[in-house]
Amino acid sequence: MATYEILIADDHPLFRSALHQAVTLGLGPDVRLTEVASIAELEARLTEKADWDLVLLDLNMPGAYGFSGLVLLRGQYPQIPVVMVSAQEEASVMVKAREFGASGFIPKSSSLENIQQAVKAVLNGDVSWPPQAFEAVSVSAEAKAASEGLASLTPQQFRVLTMVCEGLLNKQIAYELSVSEATIKAHVTAIFRKLNVRTRTQAALLLQQLESISPQP
Repeated sequence: MATYEILIADDHPLFRSALHQAVTLGLGPDVRLTEVASIAELEARLTEKADWDLVLLDLNMPGAYGFSGLVLLRGQYPQIPVVMVSAQEEASVMVKAREFGASGFIPKSSSLENIQQAVKAVLNGDVSWPPQAFEAVSVSAEAKAASEGLASLTPQQFRVLTMVCEGLLNKQIAYELSVSEATIKAHVTAIFRKLNVRTRTQAALLLQQLESISPQP
């Protein structure tokens, strides 16, 4: 049987271990697992290799704004299925994960058996959703528009955007990323065009549309 290669992206070592254990017990020697603890590490692994069979993605990762990690993955690597993993188990969170292109959702309260079933289902080309993911929760038009705009950004543009939203100046971002200030200005111009915004404040507000617990009307 072919070996499955799975990326576990979660900043909690304890839960990474639990996922590792569940998947290893469920799939045995037919799986190779790689663990990362931030969006930056995740991007580095994806840059090295883009043919992963599955990414298990924690919702609240360092470097992500809520669902922005999922949106970035679906935009840049649409061939890789992503299952969201979260301690937030509200229906609105699951509905957003489905709307933004995940293949499933694993609540962190799940048993090892349920984790194994979800992973196996998605590896077999299916999806795996708890019943709450199909409740009648609306995802706002603004959040959908934000998702589409962010999906069009490159990983480097996304990094620049998050730094912009953290209040860093172009010269500070240039220093952090070891590029020229002119390069950052070009990135910011391209980002604003793709997101259809004109100011840093508007860009930050747009990114907030993907926060996981913003109440939907």
